[in-house]
Amino acid sequence: MRKIIHVDMDAFFAAIEIREDPSLKGKCLIVGGSPNSRGVVSTCSYEARKFGVHSAMPCSQAWRLCPQAIFVRPNFGLYREASAQIREVLNRYTPLVEPVSLDEAYLDVTANLINEPDSMVIARRIKQEILEKTRLTCSVGVSFNKFLAKIGSELQKPDGLSQITPENAPEILFALPIGKFHGIGNVTAAKMQKMGIHTGADLYEWSAADLANHFGKMGLFFYNAVRGIDEREVISYREPKSISCEHTFNEDISDMQELVQNLKELVERLVIRMHNKQIQGKTIMLKIKYENFELITRSYSLSQSTADEKTILKHAQKLLVENWDESRKIRLLGVGLSRLDLGSDASGEQLFLDI
Repeated sequence: MRKIIHVDMDAFFAAIEIREDPSLKGKCLIVGGSPNSRGVVSTCSYEARKFGVHSAMPCSQAWRLCPQAIFVRPNFGLYREASAQIREVLNRYTPLVEPVSLDEAYLDVTANLINEPDSMVIARRIKQEILEKTRLTCSVGVSFNKFLAKIGSELQKPDGLSQITPENAPEILFALPIGKFHGIGNVTAAKMQKMGIHTGADLYEWSAADLANHFGKMGLFFYNAVRGIDEREVISYREPKSISCEHTFNEDISDMQELVQNLKELVERLVIRMHNKQIQGKTIMLKIKYENFELITRSYSLSQSTADEKTILKHAQKLLVENWDESRKIRLLGVGLSRLDLGSDASGEQLFLDI
């Protein structure tokens, strides 16, 4: 039986801001755009969450829910620095560390670098070392697969430590509200509730065939998950499938010239990132979000990989013109590449840019 640990930092961005400015402690803190901006909440303190504020919520809505909140702009350089410190701690216990984001990772400690057979001992040491090194708390879940370890890390937030074993897994999963299952978002949860599935116990009553019929491949994952079955391995390196840049405008845009200018700036940002990472790609992708939040994506595939700014801009602009509804305003624009060629010489016609 494998020994899997899931480490999830507590309100990571907000916690770092509070660490840097202790006067923010105990207050409703929101990290993201300003209250009157088009930005979204990156994260918020637990005090703000009591008012219904959550990640990815528009900042204007967050302000309406919690007008006394303090809004701060994200400092991603500081967050990446703390994330690297946390990664150093995790790598001392096992080479099998799978980062999910800056503030979250899975570890497989079945065979570990300190020869410790008790995964709970390792979990406690990790929590203590992260606290000493970064002055930040984390919540940790320990179990025999990734799904249950993830569930465990969320049971006693913040600063929690939970272990899910084969013996207590059914009790925990059956009592869990369906919206708390990892992989079940708001839309899927609402659909399940209409079907009479409100808890893990309800989900357990459904057959694999019926769930697959309603939810496709994810239906089979849900069927196994509520039974404590998850064969996914901890993967220490995962090649990126795409690279992109996007921008939410302060005001919705309906002028094509203005849209093209913004697209040029996005492509320039994208090409700089691609050169830095030595990445090329074959499929150019365009993302448009209209003022009513309707989202469309369009793509064009090249015969060979590229990181050339002129080539990417040419086809991205063509996609924009062909798919633009001039009667509607655009809220967000994004451009990216997929079908990536990694570690290649990404020297296009314009390697050095005037920034």
